[in-house]
Amino acid sequence: MRHARSSERALTSWAETGPSSRAAPEVAAQRALHPAPRARLRAPGPAVLVPANPRGLRAVPAGQTASQLGEHTTLVVLPLFAVLALDAGAGELGALRAVGQAPVLLFSLLAGAWVDRWRARTVMVLTDAAQAVALGAAAVAGLFGLLGLPALFVAAFTVGALSVLFDVAYQASLVRLVRRDQLLQGNSALEGSRSAAQIGGPALGGALVSLLSAPVAVASGALFFAVSFASLRRIRRTEAVPEHPGRVPRVRHRIRDGLRFVTGHPLLRAVCLASAAFQFSLAATMTVYLLFLPRELHLSGATIGLALAATGPGALLGSLLAARLPRRYGHGVVLVSAAVLGNGALLWVPALHGSSAVTVAALLAVNFVFGAFGQLVNVTVMAVRQAVTPDGMQGRAAATITFVGLGSAPLGSLLGGFLAQGWGLRTSLLVTAAGMMLSPAVMAASPLVHLGRRLPP
Repeated sequence: MRHARSSERALTSWAETGPSSRAAPEVAAQRALHPAPRARLRAPGPAVLVPANPRGLRAVPAGQTASQLGEHTTLVVLPLFAVLALDAGAGELGALRAVGQAPVLLFSLLAGAWVDRWRARTVMVLTDAAQAVALGAAAVAGLFGLLGLPALFVAAFTVGALSVLFDVAYQASLVRLVRRDQLLQGNSALEGSRSAAQIGGPALGGALVSLLSAPVAVASGALFFAVSFASLRRIRRTEAVPEHPGRVPRVRHRIRDGLRFVTGHPLLRAVCLASAAFQFSLAATMTVYLLFLPRELHLSGATIGLALAATGPGALLGSLLAARLPRRYGHGVVLVSAAVLGNGALLWVPALHGSSAVTVAALLAVNFVFGAFGQLVNVTVMAVRQAVTPDGMQGRAAATITFVGLGSAPLGSLLGGFLAQGWGLRTSLLVTAAGMMLSPAVMAASPLVHLGRRLPP
C-alpha cells in the first residue's frame, strides 16, 4: 500500500507500436515469446490473456530504470530543496506535499476510465515526455533565480498529475501479460525492478541538493524521464486493449461502474479502507520525518538521502519474499503480519538523538525493515486486487483504490505540518507513526485476514 507514493505504485503495458511503460519489464517478457496474433479482449466475455514467461519479467530495460530513477530522485529533491535551500517551515512543507498529492483526488477516477479505453504504451510515453518538460522548465526557472516556493508548488502539482495517469495504467497492465496464477510472481519481478531505483534515487536526490545547485538537482529528474521516453519510443509491438461492444459508455458512467464494483466487493472494499488509513498516516509521518531528520537530528542532505535509500534494498527483499511467503503461510496472515512489522518499525525513530554513526545506522535499519515489509504488503495486495477484478475493470479498480487511498494523503500532509508546528517534531513523529498501525488493524478486522494460500478466482 505504499507511495508512495508511495506506496502502490506498480505495473505496465504497451501500445499501438508495442508493449510499453516506464516499467518495461513487460517488454522483455513479450520479447521472450514467439510472435502471436493480436489478441482482442472483450469486456463481457472471458478474458483472453497473453501467455508470458514470468522469468522474462525480471529483465529490466533502460527505460524502466531511468524513469524510476527520475521519480524517486524528484520525490526527494523537491521537499529537501524547500527545507534546506528555501528554509520552508513545517506548514509550507506540508502544503507543498499536499499540492503534489492533490492530483490523486482530482484525476484518479478520470484516469481509470480513460486507461480502460487507451493503450498503456501511449500513456507511458506521453507522461514521461511531459514530466521531462515540466522538470526541465523548473530547472530553467532555477537558473534565472525564479525557483522559489511558488514554482515548486507548480512543479509538484504537474508531476503529481502526470504520475496519476502513469500509475493507473501501470497497475492495470500486468493482467494483459500473464495468466492470473502468475500474478504474484509477475508483480514480484516488476516490483523488484522498481526497488533498484529506490536504492539509488533517494541517495542521488539528497546528494544533488546538498552538493550541487538546485537547478542541477531538478534537471536530473528531467534527464531521467527523457531517457525513459527515448527508450520506450523504440518498442515495437501491438497491444491488445479491452473492447466494449456497442456504444462506448460516458466517462461518468464508467467511473460510477468502477466505484460500484470496488465498494461492492468485500476484499476490495477492505483494501480501500486499509489503504486510506495507511496513506493518511504515512503522509503525516513523512512530513514530520523530513523535518525531523535535518532539524532535530542535524543530518545533511546526503545523509538523509542515504538513510531513505535503505528502503530500496529492503523493498527488493520484500519483492522476493512476496513470491514465496503468501503461498506458504497464506495471503491474509502475510498481509497483517508484514503491515504490523513494517509500520511498527517507524515507532523507533522518535527515540533517536544526534547525528552519530549509531543514529545513522539505526535509521538505515528502520528504513530497510519498513521497505521490506511494506513492499511485501504492496505486492500481495496488488495480486489480490488483480485476481478478483475483471480485465475490462482493471484500470477503474486501480483508480478507485488510488483515489480512496492516496486521496487521503494531502490531508495527512497538512495534519503533519500542523502537528509539527504545535506539538514539536519528536512528539508529532511519535503520534503520526503510531497512527500507521491503523492499517494492519483494519486488515485484521476484514475478510482479507482470511485469505489462504490460493487467491480467489
